[in-house]
Order: sequence, then structure tokens, then C-alpha cells
Amino acid sequence: MRALPVQLATKLYGAAELMADQGLDNTKIDDIAEASGVPKATLYYYFAGKEEILAFLLKDLLTAIAGDVAVAVAADGQASERLVGVVRAQLDVMVRHPALCRALVGDLGRATRLPELAAALSAAFYEPVEELLREGAKDGSLRATEDPMSEAVMIFGTVTVVGLMEAIFGPQNDPENIARGVSRLLLDGLAPRNPGNAS
Repeated sequence: MRALPVQLATKLYGAAELMADQGLDNTKIDDIAEASGVPKATLYYYFAGKEEILAFLLKDLLTAIAGDVAVAVAADGQASERLVGVVRAQLDVMVRHPALCRALVGDLGRATRLPELAAALSAAFYEPVEELLREGAKDGSLRATEDPMSEAVMIFGTVTVVGLMEAIFGPQNDPENIARGVSRLLLDGLAPRNPGNAS
């Protein structure tokens, strides 16, 4: 795939709603050209087909998540506080791009088979969160874990599902409240604080 000028990349977001509504299998390059305003010949100059267009848009979404997550990870404070910032950052990006998130749901199987997306996801989220979990074990704000990479994957999955539900059904709550709720679940778990008093 050739490097795409920013102006064309921005226009492609106009096709995300179409792909979300119809699914990639039912969307033609002609449809994408019409929805985005990018001529069909130009699309074929930059992309081999519609799968590459979806991959580009999803990678762009991951790049946005990566930037905001990196800011949260690098912030001041204990690792547990920064983890809350990571959750908020990912949810904020997903709420800003609901059509693209819906397109991801519709073609999740296809998207997860794209190796460039797997690499982008690892760099965008798994690796920085894995390091954050290690830092939390050192500063005492998070418990030590034998497999921080697996926990980073679980955190991403939890936040992603919540973000996708918001994208599919529309905002059900204030994004800040959602981020707080997810963070509370991640940090506190579901076990009662005093099991002896649990009914």
C-alpha cells in the first residue's frame, strides 16, 4: 500500500459509516468512492481493494489510541492512576469514531487476521500497558502478576467491548463515568472487600 496523503485519509472516514452499516462484504469500491468523495481510480492507486481500505482505517484508529495511551502512560503519578488515564484515553478515541468502531465489529474476524493490525495493536496498547503493570508492581499501586502481557490483553479487551457497545448503541452514559466504572472494575475486581461480611 502506498503512503496516503492526509487529505485523502480524512476523506476515507466518510466511508466508515457505510462499511459499518453494510459490512465490508456488501460494500463495493464504487460505494466507498461515492461515500468518501475519492475517485475509484484513486482508491485503486493507493489500495489493492476494500480490505486494505478497512485495514488502513482501523490502523489509523489504533494510531490515535496509541498517541493518547502514550500520553496517559507518560503522565505523572502512580501506575494505578496512569492506568485509569489509559482506560479513559482508549474510550475517548473510540467514542470519537463510532462508525469505525461499528465497522470493526462487523468485520472483526477479518480484522484480526491482518498481521499489520496485530503489530499496530501490540505497539499501541499491549506493550505500554504491560510496562505500566510492571511499574505498578514496583511502586506498590498494582499487584504483581506473573503474566503482565496477558493482563494487558485482557484490559484492552474489556475497554474495547465497552467502547464498542457505546459505538453500536450510542452513548448510554457520560464517557467520564464509563471510564471510571471500567477502571473501578479493573482495579477493585468483583470480590467483596470483606468476604467475611458478604451475604
